[in-house]
Amino acid sequence: MNSKQFIHELSLISFPNVFNPYRDFCGDHDHSKSPAIRRLNLQRYLDAALNHGIDSLWLGRDCGYRGGRRTGIALTDEMQLETLERHFSFGGITKATVGMPVKERTATEVWKIIHEVNAKAFLWNVFPFHPYENGNPMTNRRHTTSEFNQCKDLLFSLIEWLKPKRIIALGADAHKEVMQLGFEVSPVRHPSYGGHIEFAGTIRKLYALPR
Repeated sequence: MNSKQFIHELSLISFPNVFNPYRDFCGDHDHSKSPAIRRLNLQRYLDAALNHGIDSLWLGRDCGYRGGRRTGIALTDEMQLETLERHFSFGGITKATVGMPVKERTATEVWKIIHEVNAKAFLWNVFPFHPYENGNPMTNRRHTTSEFNQCKDLLFSLIEWLKPKRIIALGADAHKEVMQLGFEVSPVRHPSYGGHIEFAGTIRKLYALPR
């Protein structure tokens, strides 16, 4: 597998009430090239991770409407795109939407601690798209078991491909689903809903341990 093949497979997937950033067009915030830009953003990120190496894979649950839905990069909002480039020493990441950049709290907390512990982490979600409530695309919902099961082979392939020394799951949902695939996982509190202090503390402890 290479990055183009992986992203091509992602771009073929479609579900009701799910926005696929690598396939779908948002009538409110996208322009005609937005899905292609998100595909290219992800390809450059994957290639940089493979070229520079990673120490871990951090897995969230699914894309949020203020973060990965817009950028194509998990746990990363538009305010953190330049931070991502600097951290992995590559360029070419492009904002994919119209209007002013949008900030997401989870992305802010994730990138703050990545910078602090100098984690060479690849960021992904166990469900790599944005599920939303029926009729309201600018909401977040938990993906269903059926939706996860139809995408889990791609997650398994990504883990086998990247070969991270450690997998860190943000939140109980992500932890449970990665465990189902048979991988050893370090669970941490998700940084949303007041969990950012516990989240950061656990990450500091994990990165103080030998890898």
